[in-house]
Amino acid sequence: GGSGSGKSTLLNNVIYQNLLAEKGQTVEEPAQISDIESSLSISDIVLVDQSPVSKTPRSNPASYSKAWEEIRKLFAKLEAAQSAGMTPGHFSFNSGDGRCDTCSGLGYEKIEMQFVSDLFVPCQTCEGQRFKNEILEINFEGKSIADILELEVEDALEFFKDYPKVTKCIQPLVAVGLGYLKLGQPLNTLSGGESQRLKLVKYLGKIADKIGHAMILIDEPTTGLHRGDVKRLIGVLQGLVEAGHSLIVIEHNIDILKVADWIIEMGPEAGSGGGQLVAQGTPEQIAET
Repeated sequence: GGSGSGKSTLLNNVIYQNLLAEKGQTVEEPAQISDIESSLSISDIVLVDQSPVSKTPRSNPASYSKAWEEIRKLFAKLEAAQSAGMTPGHFSFNSGDGRCDTCSGLGYEKIEMQFVSDLFVPCQTCEGQRFKNEILEINFEGKSIADILELEVEDALEFFKDYPKVTKCIQPLVAVGLGYLKLGQPLNTLSGGESQRLKLVKYLGKIADKIGHAMILIDEPTTGLHRGDVKRLIGVLQGLVEAGHSLIVIEHNIDILKVADWIIEMGPEAGSGGGQLVAQGTPEQIAET
């Protein structure tokens, strides 16, 4: 359906919030309905929208995917690190052991201005690298912990190819088309589409570990994606279906529509002229309508 035809209302207020309410969970503004029913036994209800993943610059793809924990363990096992009495905690820019004292591990300093926006300049002590010098001197296969944060996800996958605990964490990032992000890129700088796909990474891990049938609701996941990445995303979505879960996706992208099992078209117009079920059926049936 077109913009304003009622797709998001159907996905969120009608389906998502009423399914949560049926399970006794707190909801914000569920649509008034007579009933909602399903022949499926739903164990989880997940809404993957485009709201920001994090508002803090301390979160990044490495920490979000849990790869950061494994990478810090690898550094702590190095002979030079053990000789210096360093633990995985020393290789965190969020703790006091190894982070730069001047910028507290942020990598920049804020200069408050009176009449214009505050300025953010690279920390003069660590030069934006976030860590103390003694931490930066520890090298893992030729790279410091700060160098690792500068790696793009796809490059990191190759760099850590002999360390399955790390690659298991970052492989899903590549699967959803986020291989170009740096491991240390602050999550508060991501676009809505990037944030949404990053959330999908987390649910890929969560849902794969659970036994049951999850209902996953996704709002326009192809926003801003190249066609090659759309194909990759379809593989991820299909993988969730093959794992025994169900997906309801708001989409305009023809590549997504043609692989759907069932399509519902909302409309016929926007706003007060929308909210009606215009057509439903298989992609072949919709194409003939």
